[in-house]
Parts: sequence; structure tokens; C-alpha cells
Amino acid sequence: MRPADPAARGPKGRPATSTPPGVEEAAEITLTFEDNRLAGIVFGQFDQNLAHIERRLGVVATANGNRVVIRGEPEATEHGRRVLENLYDRARSGAPLSQGDVDGAIQESRVQGTLFAADEPPSPGRTAFDHIATRKRGPVRARNATQNAYIKALKQHELVFAEGPAGTGKTWLAVGHAVSLLEQGHAERLILSRPAVEAGERLGFLPGDMREKVDPYLRPIYDALYDFMEARLVERGLQTGMIEIAPLAFMRGRTLTNAVVLLDEAQNTTTMQMKMVLTRLGEGSRMIVTGDPTQIDLPPGQKSGLVEAVRILSGVEGISRVTFKEQDVVRHDLVRRIVTAYEADTRAGGDKAEPRPQGDRSRPGRAGEPTA
Repeated sequence: MRPADPAARGPKGRPATSTPPGVEEAAEITLTFEDNRLAGIVFGQFDQNLAHIERRLGVVATANGNRVVIRGEPEATEHGRRVLENLYDRARSGAPLSQGDVDGAIQESRVQGTLFAADEPPSPGRTAFDHIATRKRGPVRARNATQNAYIKALKQHELVFAEGPAGTGKTWLAVGHAVSLLEQGHAERLILSRPAVEAGERLGFLPGDMREKVDPYLRPIYDALYDFMEARLVERGLQTGMIEIAPLAFMRGRTLTNAVVLLDEAQNTTTMQMKMVLTRLGEGSRMIVTGDPTQIDLPPGQKSGLVEAVRILSGVEGISRVTFKEQDVVRHDLVRRIVTAYEADTRAGGDKAEPRPQGDRSRPGRAGEPTA
């Protein structure tokens, strides 16, 4: 294959672009950033951030040094301007920029466009989405409206239920909020708990002491802890009891005061376990309960404590519920598409069980019990 003609390529080696089909070139906005280095961070390696913005907003963004020209429909070009200015403010604060951050800026800028009038554009300090901040990671801003509602609920309520599919940031943001409360002195302990239920397989007996037995089930929470705290501080917290790993069975009879309690994978608790955990709250404590009702690993016929608790406690003062949808997945765009496909299949009734092949001599069911 012959190499592309250099004359047919745009600045910084990106392919030369033209106005997408169906987009009338009705507006053009030119942005010039003061710092060339920060502009390069905003544009991304090989202008990949600009390319992502082009795909999401249906505009054409052409970069040249520290200057970028946005062309497209008036509303889309204005949206693109807000996105790039938001990303530049983040880069100026020292925050790294990933594709997820670009998606978050697109969501936030869309909300900004509805919150602020055209004659009163939002200043850098007036952002639409809330954030949490820790010493290690700095400010972490919500990437969509549901995450924004979640962060606000965490700050305002003593008990928060967060439901939704994998990859929406339920546990990660909960751990970040808990760490921020520890660092600010609003809590003395962080208590982490999770049902020891295998996801469709039996691991057998695990070796070691109690912490070593529970660690495999709490690994996602550990990963989030190391994201928000220095490793030495996590280890010191585990040794001093400031960070406590509490198996669900060991929570009975305790009163948890001045603590942040995080119950993860709560869809795998029974109704009695959930009631027991919720009634452990003591003075000055907060509790965060996260789970995905579509991934229940309890034995057939057993009700999920999370589903029951959300139903029973609906409307109780001091309790907030945040529900994430498949479009709120921020882990990876492919994960979002996978979750969306599964949700669509569930809504359609799913695939019916395949008939047993001829000659299958598996044990027949008891009387009245299906054999397939």
C-alpha cells in the first residue's frame, strides 16, 4: 500500500477533514489557547480527543498549533467550544485527560448549555457537575448527570442506595467519597463489607486468616482505595483499624459510630442480612449501599435484600436512591455497548431454552419438575 500523500493530511498528521454529509456549514468558531503544551494535552495524542469530539458532536475541528477551528451547525459548534474550554481548564489544573474525561466534558457542557443563558456564559469556576476530592487524586468530577446526582446524594444524605450495571462508577465514587470524609476528619473509620457469594462458581474453602479469606471478594474495593489513597496509608489504615474489612456475618450486634460503611454487591444479600446491616448505623455515621439487581447470584427463589430494601424504604426521610442506566457506563465504550445489548435482550424476553438434543440420557426430573 502506498503511503498517503502528505499534502492530503491536516495539521499534526491527522487526515484532512471536510464537513460531514448532512451538516450544513453554518457556523465557525476559532479558539486560541495561551499554553501550547496544555493545548496539546487537550487535543490529545495525534488529535484523538478532537476526533472523538467530532464523532460525538458532528462537527469538524481543525487544529493548528495552539489554535483550533470548529465548524458545523451553530448549536454543535457552541457545544464544542464549551467542551474544549472545559478540557483546557482541567488540563490547567494538572488533571490528566482520558477519553472518559472527554465524554464527561461533553455531558457537562450539554448541561451547562441548559443551565446558563447565552448572554451569561459559564465562567471556569461555574461548573455544572459536582466533584469529590482526595489528597492523592485531587478533584474527580462527575462524568454524567447520574454521577452528578450520586455525588450530591453522597454529600447530603446519611444513607444512599446506588443501583445500576457494571462500569457506572458506583463503587469507585463511593470509595472516593469515603476517603475524602476520612481525610477531612468527618469520619474516623472506613468499614468495607461485601457478601461472600461466588458468581456462578464454587471456589471451595480459602486458606488464611479472616482477612485473607475475604480479600478476593473485596478486591474491587481495594483497587478503588489504592486509586484514592497512597499504598502506605492504606496498609497503615488496615493495621490500625481505621480501615476495617468486616464480613457480613460479623456485623451483627455492632453499633458503628463515626464511620463510613460501604456495602458493595448488595444485590447478593438476603432480606435479613440487609436489615441487619442497615440497623448497624450509629451516631455520626454514613452508609453507602451499591449493587446491580440484574446480577443476583443468590440461590433460586431467594429474594435480594437490595431489591426489598429499596422497595420498603422508598420515601423514608434521610435516604436517597440513585439508579444508573446502561447509558451511564463510563468504564469503556465497549462495556456500555455490551450492557446495552444485554438490557435490550432482557426487555425482549431473552432467548428461550434450547430443547434437549436427541439421545441425551441426563437424569429426568421428578414428577412435575421440568427436565430441561
